[in-house]
Amino acid sequence: MIVDNAHMEYRQLGHSGLKVPVLSFGAGTFGGGNEFFRAWGDTGVEEAKRLIDICLDSGVNLIDTADIYSYGLSEEVVGKAVVGKRDKLLISTKATFRFGEGPNDAGSSRYHLVKSLEGSLRRLGTDYVDIYHMHGFDATTPVEETLETLDGFVRSGKVRYIACSNFSGWHLMKSLSVSERYGWARYVGHQVYYSLIGRDYEWELMPLALDQKVGALIWSPLGWGRLTGKIRRGQPLPEVSRLHKTADMGPQPADDYLYKVVDALDEVAEETGKSVPQIALNWLLQRPTVSTVIFGARNEEQLRQNLAAAGWNLTPEQVAKLDAASHVQRAYPYWHQAQFVERNPLPVPEG
Repeated sequence: MIVDNAHMEYRQLGHSGLKVPVLSFGAGTFGGGNEFFRAWGDTGVEEAKRLIDICLDSGVNLIDTADIYSYGLSEEVVGKAVVGKRDKLLISTKATFRFGEGPNDAGSSRYHLVKSLEGSLRRLGTDYVDIYHMHGFDATTPVEETLETLDGFVRSGKVRYIACSNFSGWHLMKSLSVSERYGWARYVGHQVYYSLIGRDYEWELMPLALDQKVGALIWSPLGWGRLTGKIRRGQPLPEVSRLHKTADMGPQPADDYLYKVVDALDEVAEETGKSVPQIALNWLLQRPTVSTVIFGARNEEQLRQNLAAAGWNLTPEQVAKLDAASHVQRAYPYWHQAQFVERNPLPVPEG
């Protein structure tokens, strides 16, 4: 563990020498270029500068974006907001999803990735990206083609580290095996959905990450906007919530399960004096393999609230209470493997 003067903890990103802050700032709220992303936020350049300055003052030096966030607008806003401070920041962006109308404007082919990286560098106003993610798995392009292309980016200096996102266990393991076979750059990070109401990551991907030393970068740590502290049993959605327009596009936990978890969060909030989002974020910071938790913020108040999720720890008893409330029956073969912990230990308790 490394802590700077702002008391921010830094962790290694998987099997790499790169240190990342345990909290990272997600720029999905920048730009607001379409209805989906406007539901997240529509932060402009001046406000983005202010938010990034606050992040830097707190030791949060990793900004995460993607080419498809508001169809390039998020990257453009980030690029303009970091002028004069690029050397103080780590920038993460992504490719693979469709960006253009042509038959080759999607996927992780050499053609698409070369075009995507050049576009991202131009919009970001930089000559390199610190972490370059494959935003999803392309099952139609040979894994060798994707990884050789990414290795070329690393060797050229245009990309420092490569990572993936939303891969299945076999997608990631096959990719790591191919990288090892040819001596190419390997994925050191996996950007994944993981939250108190979405613990599927623990079943296959977490044991794989432990075994292969792949750091997790967590997206949507507040359960697709459901763990904000504003959603409770018997109450309507708050007026301002991205769930009004995006609920069907993300994970959909059953109401009874959600409220059971929120009840436990409320209990721990009362014990600690912390907010529900702070507790949900802090719970993630104590999970195995987690290198950084990426959060968004519509405004300065939300940003400062989220930044206060680090620098303290829930007690083991509080963690156990949250584990129990959020426990779900695992799918096969994971429920079967859980019966053989003598020789197949689970990374975290069953809850």
